Amino acid sequence: MRFGILVFPGTWSDADCYYQVKDVLGQDADYVWHREESLDGFDCVILPGGFSYGDYLRAGAIARFSPVMNALSDFASAGGLVVGICNGFQVLCEAGLLPGVLMRNAHLEYRCQWTNLRAERTDTPFTTRCGLLQSLRIPVSHGEGNYYADADTLDRLERNGQVLFRYCDDAGRIAETCNPNGSARNIAGIINERGNVLGMMPHPERSCEPLLGSDDGNLIFLSVIDSFR
Repeated sequence: MRFGILVFPGTWSDADCYYQVKDVLGQDADYVWHREESLDGFDCVILPGGFSYGDYLRAGAIARFSPVMNALSDFASAGGLVVGICNGFQVLCEAGLLPGVLMRNAHLEYRCQWTNLRAERTDTPFTTRCGLLQSLRIPVSHGEGNYYADADTLDRLERNGQVLFRYCDDAGRIAETCNPNGSARNIAGIINERGNVLGMMPHPERSCEPLLGSDDGNLIFLSVIDSFR
C-alpha cells in the first residue's frame, strides 16, 4: 500500500507519520509538497499535524487554498482514503471535506498529554482492528482542538454514525473530565458521510511503539491497510 504524506509550510509531524507507516508498518510512503497538483498513485493520503502557514487567520485556513487541496478533493470524491491528524483535521474542516470547525481549547491552554479514545464503530476502514467501544491510548498536542458544530449538524453526525472517536477514561466511560479541550459531545474524531475521510485531533503516529508509551495508534493504520487489501 502506498501512503502520501502532505507537507505544508509549518507541518512538523510529517516525519513521524512517515516513520509509522514506512518503518513500523512496512508500507510504501512518500512526502507530497503542498504545491503538487496530483495525488495519482496513492492509496491513502495523510494530512499530518503542525502549524500550516503558522496557523495565521485560523488553523488550516490558508492551507485550505494550497494547490494540492484540489487534488485531495478529487481523491476523496473518487473514494480514496484520507486521514487528517490534528492540523490535518483542521485543514479538512476548512476545506469543507468534513463538517464543523476546531476552535480554541475551552480552557485557552495548549495541551500536550495522553488521552483515551473510545472507538464508536468497528466497521469503517479506520477501525476494523479496534474492538467496539475499545479505549485507545493516544496523545493530543494542540491549542485549537475544541470541535464545534451546530446542534443539527451534531445530531446528523450521531444519526449517521460519523462520530468515530470520543474522549473517554481508560475503561471507555465518557466523562467531561476526560475531555482535554471542551470538544462538543467529547468528539475526538469524525468521518465524512461516505466513510472514507477521517479527521481526528489525537496523534496516532505518536503511539506507534510501546517505547513511546502505547502502540494503539497502529490499530488505525492497520485497519486502513486491511481495508485496502
